[in-house]
Amino acid sequence: MPAITAPKHQDGEFFVDYEEKVFEDVQATPGQKALVTFHTVAFEGSIGFVNMLQATRLQRKGFETSILLYGPGVTLGVQRGFPKLGDEAFPGHLNFNRQLTKFMSEGGKVFACRFALQALYGHGEPALIEGIRPINPLDVLDLKLLHIRDNAVIIDTWTV
Repeated sequence: MPAITAPKHQDGEFFVDYEEKVFEDVQATPGQKALVTFHTVAFEGSIGFVNMLQATRLQRKGFETSILLYGPGVTLGVQRGFPKLGDEAFPGHLNFNRQLTKFMSEGGKVFACRFALQALYGHGEPALIEGIRPINPLDVLDLKLLHIRDNAVIIDTWTV
C-alpha cells in the first residue's frame, strides 16, 4: 500500500488564488434591470440560496433587481422558525429569510405568486416575509415579459 507522505492541511492555508479576477468587474448602466426567478423548493439543494446571493450581487452592482417566487419558489418567502417564528431551529434554518430581508433592505424587490402561495402550498399572504409583494398569477408571465422587453439580465432558478 502506498504511503501518504504529504503533510496534513492546516487551518489558514490557501489552496486557490482567490484574488485573481479574470474578467472585468461589470457594473450596471443607469436604468439597467435584472430579474432572478425561483421555481425551486426551499432546502432542496443550494441553488435557491446561491441565486439569492447572485440577486444581492446584481443589486450591489447597480442593477434594479427583482426576485420572482413562483410555483414551489414561494416556499422560499414564507416566515420560518421553531418553536416560534423567528427562532432558528438549526444553523442555516433562517438563511432564506435573512437573505431575502437583506436583499429588500438594500432596495431589491421580491414578488410572490398568490396562486402558488395558497392553492399549491396552503399559505396565506400573512405567511410571507415582511416586504414581499404578493402578485396575481397572471402577473408572473408579465413580470418576466417586462424584463425581456427592457433587455434585463434574467437568471432562472429551477430544480426538478
